[in-house]
Amino acid sequence: MLQGAARMRRTSRRNASRGPQFAAGAATGFAAGWVAVLGVALGGAGLHAQEMVDLPGEDRSVSPDLELVYAIGSAAAAEWEEFTSISGIAFDGEGNLYLLDGTRMESNVRVVVVDAAGGFVNSFGRAGDGPGEFRAATQLVVWEDGQILVEDMMHAGYHVFSPAGEFERMVREGGGGMGFAMARRPNLRPERTGARTLIGRSGRTIQRVDMSSEDVEDRVLAEAWAPVEDDGPRSGDLEDMIRDEWGFEPDLLFDALPSGGVAFSDSSAWAVKLTDPSGAVSRILRRPIRPLAVTEEMEREERERRLEAESNRTITQRGNAPPAAVLELIDNMRSLRLEAVEDMQFFPEVPVIAALRATWDGALWVQRSTEPGSDEPGPIDVIAPDGRYLGTLETGTAALPDMPDAFGPDGFVAFIDTDEFDVPVITVWRLPPAIRLESARPRRP
Repeated sequence: MLQGAARMRRTSRRNASRGPQFAAGAATGFAAGWVAVLGVALGGAGLHAQEMVDLPGEDRSVSPDLELVYAIGSAAAAEWEEFTSISGIAFDGEGNLYLLDGTRMESNVRVVVVDAAGGFVNSFGRAGDGPGEFRAATQLVVWEDGQILVEDMMHAGYHVFSPAGEFERMVREGGGGMGFAMARRPNLRPERTGARTLIGRSGRTIQRVDMSSEDVEDRVLAEAWAPVEDDGPRSGDLEDMIRDEWGFEPDLLFDALPSGGVAFSDSSAWAVKLTDPSGAVSRILRRPIRPLAVTEEMEREERERRLEAESNRTITQRGNAPPAAVLELIDNMRSLRLEAVEDMQFFPEVPVIAALRATWDGALWVQRSTEPGSDEPGPIDVIAPDGRYLGTLETGTAALPDMPDAFGPDGFVAFIDTDEFDVPVITVWRLPPAIRLESARPRRP
């Protein structure tokens, strides 16, 4: 009954021992950033094709005084808005909001649609094994025209629904479902180019994923810097399949741009790479903000946090219990994961960037880290579509508690929270003119 993916994602981001903060000049983090830059450049368009944009190092505060449009949910709400746990949230081009309510194995899983004023439009989908029914819904994607895709890890594929909520077809992944596999393509982003394509990641590559046919097709769009060298294919031994554990490893953060390109961050520095639709890096945005050096205390706290998370990890199932051999495999994997955390290694600095999102207008919201162990979300740097630094938003307020859970057209942003009974509450706000950046692109008829 928690607020679902949003709260878990925020807790993970805040407590992952990220660090800031504000210092101008060269720093060790930029060494990692330059490795990433050179790696992309030599494998792509070449150094001469890239524009380096150095943004100011001093913050310019911008008010996050958002206008509340509507709020839905809570234990005292109408029946249609009695949500269980929100695991997916997205807007379409008309400002309608789509919510995937219920996660993975929950029997009351469904998709709820509300209009731009917060009124109920539609509800569809349910748990089950038939066409358009969810075995383990893990992710929601909505294209601009309102077509919907729901990732289902136990179907080893994706349900596609029409804008009216009618089931159309399944798009399958290769290899079939094992019943206990994890979601294959986390953090999928829809492209707004009119095609049935998404942007996703696999390891340290960013991919363009085509969902227009019966089977998923993908191709590498951009290669990110890999801070840990890949030691090649894994053997069939279980011990060799468990990846070495690293603390403070720079994550690969990305989002799709309205132009068809991608914005991504892959190092410990404040550095954001922008690609054209072909995946070639054309511009690199930088701010002189120094990563925090990792201390022994940070290493100890990070190891303890991950050990606790592994110890508390549970396996959820539907139907009959897995065979004894499967349960034994799961126990062995858990033991090996705990050993890997005990032996984990650490990077020398904490990445500056904690989250990266693109608005419908092409502006970038770049959230910075906070002190390790802090529950407070970091400030958000807002970058205009042309690469100008517009200012920094302070989070932790009623209007802007954290990075929005979804961006929409016309300046809409949505947040997932909970009421006093731990029931999800969704609020939709409108960005103020100073950071709204209305698009001149005409609406689809």
